[in-house]
Amino acid sequence: MATLDECRTALDQLARNMAEAEGDVRSAAALDRSLSCRITDLDTTFTGRLAGGTITGVTAVPGVPADKAQIRLTMTGDDLVAMVGGELSFAKAWGSGRVRVQASLRDVLRLRSLL
Repeated sequence: MATLDECRTALDQLARNMAEAEGDVRSAAALDRSLSCRITDLDTTFTGRLAGGTITGVTAVPGVPADKAQIRLTMTGDDLVAMVGGELSFAKAWGSGRVRVQASLRDVLRLRSLL
């Protein structure tokens, strides 16, 4: 099971990947949305903002935050680490129910290229 630190490192890596991205990935990262990533096995939610081509202001809060983000992801820590590490595709994880996404359809389609 991935630790809280490993999940935080994965999110930091995702932010770096987005900041360095080009082409379609860069345009997908240009969203300006509040973002949360709930790690079910750690009962922790990371919240932040997807803006300017990266994720900023990431904080970890226990449980489920009262404010709902515009893009909400739910998964295990292992799945987060595997997706950011390129070992698990977002589409496969989403299609199999390993990752749940609550967002507008347009945002979900753009997220596919980020993860």
